[in-house]
Amino acid sequence: MRGLTRAILIRHADPAEEARGRCYGTTDIGLSPRGERRARHLANMLRRMPIDAVYTSPSRRAVDTAAALAAAHDLTPVELDDLRELDFGACEGRTYDEIAAEEPELFRTWMLTPTQVRFPGGESYAQLCAALWRLRASFAAATRPAHSPSSATVASSARSSPMLSPCPMRRSSTSTSATAASR
Repeated sequence: MRGLTRAILIRHADPAEEARGRCYGTTDIGLSPRGERRARHLANMLRRMPIDAVYTSPSRRAVDTAAALAAAHDLTPVELDDLRELDFGACEGRTYDEIAAEEPELFRTWMLTPTQVRFPGGESYAQLCAALWRLRASFAAATRPAHSPSSATVASSARSSPMLSPCPMRRSSTSTSATAASR
């Protein structure tokens, strides 16, 4: 019988200033100087914690956060596409004020019931959840990674947050529950 894997979920550190007030899900924004300091601080705080693997979204902000942590453990972060941020489609790069003014119904629905929105040319919450279920199933089956680490760290965007509680959709027969510690 395989032991439990502890997953430590970490949101990327502070993004570059040009992201402030904007939808930047798949827009590849790096870390701000403050974010870089916070990533190093996090790595220092967790340097004595046993960590066997570090997984990250392919976004620069997540990779840079994960790289600092991985380096403290002589690891190389593994990029997983299923950890990438929600694709805001036509809303990518726009300010919240612009979206509210130009697409008031979309904005209102997004603010009131965010799980019910599908962004034009982008993703819905259900699609985000499907990616997380695939990821959870692959970790549970130990197909990714090939080994089964006892402690894995995930540096990601908001996409990984639903890993803490199941997405509200039916689980497939290949999906299994995973345990996770909050960030």
